[in-house]
Amino acid sequence: MRTFEALLRVMLIGAGLLAAAPAFALDGSKTDGSIGPPPMTPMEAFRSGAHWLKAGDTVKAVNSLEYAAEKGHALAQWKLGRMYAEGDGVAQNDLKAFEYFRRIADSHADDNPDTPQSRFVANAFVALGHYYLEGIPKTDVRRDPQRAREMFAYAASYFRDPDAQYYLARLYLNGTGAPHDPRQAARWFGLSAQKGQCEAQAMLGAMLFEGDHVPRQAARGLMWLALAKDSARTDQAWITKLYDTAMQQASEDERALAAVYLRHWLETRRE
Repeated sequence: MRTFEALLRVMLIGAGLLAAAPAFALDGSKTDGSIGPPPMTPMEAFRSGAHWLKAGDTVKAVNSLEYAAEKGHALAQWKLGRMYAEGDGVAQNDLKAFEYFRRIADSHADDNPDTPQSRFVANAFVALGHYYLEGIPKTDVRRDPQRAREMFAYAASYFRDPDAQYYLARLYLNGTGAPHDPRQAARWFGLSAQKGQCEAQAMLGAMLFEGDHVPRQAARGLMWLALAKDSARTDQAWITKLYDTAMQQASEDERALAAVYLRHWLETRRE
């Protein structure tokens, strides 16, 4: 295949059909295609982009990643999507981010969910879900909660992604883009919590502790809240608040049993 592509390129250059097409140099810069080394493969361009990012040269990194992305490299598309979504080294641009994530979803929805790349594909679906949930001002991407639910649901079920499962549960809990169904929410919180997603652990723990639309299991709820608190970031103070409130309300027996559950959980994860 490479031999065929090389021969085809030689033929096109000889015919003058590629004279104006930009090639890609090994240093992350673009050339006019008439001199210098042959273009990179998408994987080489992605690796070059990762190298320049690590070196702090965002311009060369973006050039390399864009080349790889245009050739269909999913990880390059994902990285550019995250960079534009967060304004990381580039001007923040939600529409560009949306387009990169959508290209991933369109081309890789049927990827094997057990491969390492599937995590990035699932994350692209989650990102699209958030964009559809809020919309992008002054663009054609309108607020569409039902479409958001479809994005989360696909990543939650096909890719078994814990973040997607958590956000899908929130939609069912709030009745946003989905029927108000706390039991369905608890189910998705549970699947996400088992994978270590701390927000899902906190929500499931609170529901179990209070007996909110599920049979009350105070000790089990405390266990989940303790796990969530241990993993929570500094900007997730609401998790710590839920844990502290539950601990204040729990009886000594409930706290003791929660400790037993917690030890068992940690032991099974170490095996």
